[in-house]
Amino acid sequence: MPARIDRLVTAGTFSLDGGTWEVENNVWIVGDEDEVIVIDPAHDAGAVAAAVAGRTVTAVLLTHGHDDHIRHAREFADTVGAPVLLHPADLMLWDALYPGTVPDAEIAHGEVFTVAGTELTALHTPGHTPGSVCFHAQSLGTVFTGDTLFAGGPGATGRSYSDFPTIIDSIRTRLLTLPPDTVVNTGHGDPTTIAAEAPHLQEWIDRGH
Repeated sequence: MPARIDRLVTAGTFSLDGGTWEVENNVWIVGDEDEVIVIDPAHDAGAVAAAVAGRTVTAVLLTHGHDDHIRHAREFADTVGAPVLLHPADLMLWDALYPGTVPDAEIAHGEVFTVAGTELTALHTPGHTPGSVCFHAQSLGTVFTGDTLFAGGPGATGRSYSDFPTIIDSIRTRLLTLPPDTVVNTGHGDPTTIAAEAPHLQEWIDRGH
């Protein structure tokens, strides 16, 4: 059977630059009845493990290093015996939570991760953070964008390590070039499509971060 996509919504907090906010995060589980990849196992390692339901986790892929996305990644990965991967440009965010340690492996632009016969291609999309990464599953007509692109525009760029012109360039060159019917599965909130978002690029630029 082809890979399927399961969405789990978990709740907790996001902290940066001295502030803390309540947030809900999307956890994406991609695979079949035997093996899965988990993207951003946020807030509740036990709930994510329950959703995996005993299937083999071949990798834990992190879209970026903000604490709401990675605070429970190590606990989850250790629970299911899987490696945790993060783009090296976000290691300073990892170190803030896990000092003196590193993820199990780095994510590189263009790297392909295969699960249940489905390929997920890493797209480095800096801006929200320097190491933000999206994962394009062409055969599923889907891209997992973390906090780079949401329904309604780019992720926030008003905090440390973020940059608005950079995220706009990432979206323009790495995401809006995908097929228009590509479903955008986001780090928070409801999915959208490339076709729904592409016409609004100039509006986002005009309003700024």
